[in-house]
Amino acid sequence: MHDQTALQQFSVPQPRTIGAVNWRGMWELYLKEVRRFWKVIFQTVAAPVITSLMFLLMMVFAFGRGSTQVGGYPFEDFLVPGLIIMTMIQNAFANTSSSILVSKVQGNIVDVLMPPLSAFELTVAWTLGGMTRGIAVGIACAISMAIFAHLHLYNVGMIVFHAIAGCLLMSMMGVLAAVWAEKFDHMAAVTNFIVTPLTFLSGTFYTLDRLPPWAQFLAHYNPFFYNIDGFRYGFLGQDTSRPLLGMGILVGLNVVLFLTTYRVIKSGYKLKA
Repeated sequence: MHDQTALQQFSVPQPRTIGAVNWRGMWELYLKEVRRFWKVIFQTVAAPVITSLMFLLMMVFAFGRGSTQVGGYPFEDFLVPGLIIMTMIQNAFANTSSSILVSKVQGNIVDVLMPPLSAFELTVAWTLGGMTRGIAVGIACAISMAIFAHLHLYNVGMIVFHAIAGCLLMSMMGVLAAVWAEKFDHMAAVTNFIVTPLTFLSGTFYTLDRLPPWAQFLAHYNPFFYNIDGFRYGFLGQDTSRPLLGMGILVGLNVVLFLTTYRVIKSGYKLKA
């Protein structure tokens, strides 16, 4: 009788009901991604900020501080928004691509695939982790560059929209690139031949009217152009393309990339043996 009473005091553990979405698991994976880059903040946040400052100072010194006007603004004021968003989207890409590729190369990607996380939850957690790093780098860049240039604020909503949309876009591109890549050389090729040229040739350092007609035509097929142009519009109130057109293109691309990323992860392509 005593033994039976003792057994009744210990209930048999019941499996936790997760529901349609494993919110706890998705949150923990997101936190893992944030902690991963936050532990080496000098490499993942401070280093990109210093690089952007070097670009700013180099360009300002080359063209003459205060002597060059672009659209009625000093050149450094025109340059800052483009440098900020360029650094943000590049680091959003770097966060997801490095995280997944390192896990694949080291063989511990199984630690993420084994828990009860669906393709949707993996996609959201990885993507938001990359976006968070991009936003963190952007805030640090803005604070640092405010020392050397004046940050105008024309439309805060446009700034926030293009910061989030651009980081989400590049974060998902980083996931797809990392899933496809089998070694670091593959990722270096994507970065050097796709990401870097498209970001540098999207109007970061110049206005579109300075390009020849054929280059202006090609620039309108570069999604990063709309991201940088809209982000700069939020600061200076000047745009080369129509703001609503750029916003529509970014929303459409994000939807397509999310669905593509989800399908690729769900299929297990180059993730599951």
